[in-house]
Amino acid sequence: MTDTPHKPSHTLQIPAIAQTQLTGTESGALQGFIHAATADNTRKTYRSAVRQFQKWGGLLPCPPATLCRYLLDKADALNPRTLRLHLTAISQWHQTQGFADPTHDGSVKKAIKGIARTHGKPHQKATALRPEHISRMLQHLKSLPASHKQRRDQAILLVGFLGGFRRSELTRIEVSHLDWQEDGLVILLPRSKTDQTGEGLSRALPRGSKGLCPVLVMKQWLDGAAISEGPVFRPINRWDQVQPTTLKPAAVNDLLKKYGKVCGFDFVPTLSSHSLRRGMATSSAQAGANFKDIKKQGGWKSDDTVWGYIEEGRQFEENVANTLLSKLEVKIDASQ
Repeated sequence: MTDTPHKPSHTLQIPAIAQTQLTGTESGALQGFIHAATADNTRKTYRSAVRQFQKWGGLLPCPPATLCRYLLDKADALNPRTLRLHLTAISQWHQTQGFADPTHDGSVKKAIKGIARTHGKPHQKATALRPEHISRMLQHLKSLPASHKQRRDQAILLVGFLGGFRRSELTRIEVSHLDWQEDGLVILLPRSKTDQTGEGLSRALPRGSKGLCPVLVMKQWLDGAAISEGPVFRPINRWDQVQPTTLKPAAVNDLLKKYGKVCGFDFVPTLSSHSLRRGMATSSAQAGANFKDIKKQGGWKSDDTVWGYIEEGRQFEENVANTLLSKLEVKIDASQ
């Protein structure tokens, strides 16, 4: 390698030039704000990407030629989207450390673009869970002996689906976030993926029939587990004992795959927590819900994302092929 070695840091730093113009107190305060500017999950992802680059043999800072060699070496092994993520992480490292960003080089840009065109594959989407799927899973749970796990999993399924929650949002709900009202339950999210400044988002869950009422299901879980403060959704051990900690987001994926398999769904491999959120949007669109209401319930910032879900949900209803089929049927009937 021709890179100049530099001890890597996975923490965003104040450039050396800026540090010389700040007092110790100012520098410390600014560093705190810089750290808060990036979400913890994003920071972890970038750290992992930088470590993979270093494990390959890359030294930081690095010239564009090294990144080109890295892309060439990894083109067949890593998905283009993963490689783009690695470049973003490496770019962030150089910018925050005050070094020239090698990802801006034309050769690097051309290389990743060419790799994407050559090796790119369609992004595998999580299968959207429809109301009939949620109903089957809930029916299975109701057939089981009463337990903390049974009540918790019913609440996760129903609240997660109707609220269109991300798994990180769902598992971060606390008792203090719940506003019990006569018409339903309002869940306040102090912070979410698209609300990093903490302005807050809320999801309203209306009351339903006794068998499918998210308000009742949530209350039964909390009362049965004697949870009056702290995290709402928690781990449960093999002896059906509720733990005091917060349920890990990955556990939502495991839960869905488990019940999907029990219910005999043929799309278990593509089930994930996003199946709840995606299912809420597409099923709502299919049922005739409007753009504004779908966007609000899911807390999406991007209009394009919401329209994509609406188009997916209505891809058979709003389809010119229906008009053509009708004309074909008329022609066939007339010829007989």
